[in-house]
Amino acid sequence: MKKLQLLFIATIIGGLLMAGCSKDDTTAPVEPKLTPNEMVEEMLEKVEQPALMELPAEQVKDIYNIDPEKFEEYAIRIPMMNVKTNEIAILKVRNTEDISEVEEAVKQRAEMVKKQFETYLPDQFENAKNYKLVTKGNYVLFVISEEADELVKVYDSFFKQQ
Repeated sequence: MKKLQLLFIATIIGGLLMAGCSKDDTTAPVEPKLTPNEMVEEMLEKVEQPALMELPAEQVKDIYNIDPEKFEEYAIRIPMMNVKTNEIAILKVRNTEDISEVEEAVKQRAEMVKKQFETYLPDQFENAKNYKLVTKGNYVLFVISEEADELVKVYDSFFKQQ
């Protein structure tokens, strides 16, 4: 009986030691090998979207209500024509302390788009209501699209170990 108890205790201690020494998968995501611009381009190659254009740098502050100096790099695509709500932004934030401010600015941008289409085009209003905001490490993704879930899947793939 004592041998069985000792074996049981040794098994528990061994399990705890192995769990304590195992690699923690909840650490920060892997740093992507692509720039935000390359990520957006690959997302657009894999998931078809209406015509989007690059947001000129001088308009970032006006449209997103945030100083672009907060970003190390970014890529923002907006609709070419004002009859679609589709939008993709990948923002690499310089300092992690600024992430909540950037997320709040993105939420305000989503609200602006929703208000713009609230009484204009009902299908686009629904599209804008279902936007996605994903933060991984210093990267913030903002997507408005009928295919938002698919775009997020492609985005997530940039942060997986290869």
